[in-house]
Amino acid sequence: MLQERINYWRSFWEDKGFEITAYPAPITTEKMLEEYPNVHKNFFSQLENADVVFVMNENKNNLVGYVGAETFSEMAFVVAQNLLHDKKIKIILLQIPAPQVQAYNEISLWLKLGWITLFK
Repeated sequence: MLQERINYWRSFWEDKGFEITAYPAPITTEKMLEEYPNVHKNFFSQLENADVVFVMNENKNNLVGYVGAETFSEMAFVVAQNLLHDKKIKIILLQIPAPQVQAYNEISLWLKLGWITLFK
């Protein structure tokens, strides 16, 4: 299901002329500990060089706009790049998360500060 949604959004953005340079890739269970560090290093490197980061926070675990720890860390990394290195990486969040989502307060603040925007 997740891979189908990733493919949907990849096509959506590619149809609008965007070049997709990184997206969550599945890691095999058998090689999780071996592959995990490199996959994440490469992904964060791609985030650092992106113009736009789209956060696909669809509904999950009965929560609207679910944002998990890894996704929040990726968003925080990009916010830090913008603040510390004067990057201009635009972060687009699919939807406002439910108040029960752990990062709700920070995300709400970042929206108010204009550090992230909502998908329209």
